[in-house]
Amino acid sequence: MIVFENVAKRYPGGQEALAGLSLRVDEGEMVFLTGHSGAGKSTLLKLIALIERPTRGQVLVNRQYTSGVSRRRIPAFRRNLGMVFQDHKLLSDRTVYDNVALPLIIDGLGSKEIGRKVRAALDQVGLLGKEKKLPLTLSSGEQQRVGIARAVVSKPVVLIADEPTGNLDPELSAEIMRLFMRFSEVGVTVVVASHDLSLIGGLGKRIIRLANGRLADEHLAGAEPG
Repeated sequence: MIVFENVAKRYPGGQEALAGLSLRVDEGEMVFLTGHSGAGKSTLLKLIALIERPTRGQVLVNRQYTSGVSRRRIPAFRRNLGMVFQDHKLLSDRTVYDNVALPLIIDGLGSKEIGRKVRAALDQVGLLGKEKKLPLTLSSGEQQRVGIARAVVSKPVVLIADEPTGNLDPELSAEIMRLFMRFSEVGVTVVVASHDLSLIGGLGKRIIRLANGRLADEHLAGAEPG
């Protein structure tokens, strides 16, 4: 689960990205963050991932307050967290296999276990058989799915995504969102920042709207058609 308790985040220079934000995401829930550019969506995700720390208030992730996680223990904290970005952040000179395997290599797993986990993750995103391809030979949608496979290869309990469909056409965007929904259905807590209201509005999930770093409103979207 994820809990924000009266969280504020002020950057050097005085910019207040979040102000008195309190919210809760239950274990295994999938929620969408929306709001205008600069509303605080990316900052909220960075606080979950311990890329940033709050100026005030407490953030609870997977039953652990991030304030109690020392700098040295951040890598261990992130092993339970998968992150997906709009621009993929793939290593262009490494194969699909190597990109997905990277978190497992960092964790010191053996090659046999890495192979098994990488193939399972690629199978989940429909890319089994493309292990030897370089990212630049893939379509944008396939590159994003490689990024998702890398995010879930360690079987995280929390998955966060910052505008993961921002560069994709509507059909590919819907496909990526269906992937996230499948992970939620098996118990992963999923938080997705998206400005695409036409896409997320029909998925039947809770939508949290931020405005000027504050919780503006939240509601359950309409049920998915069909």
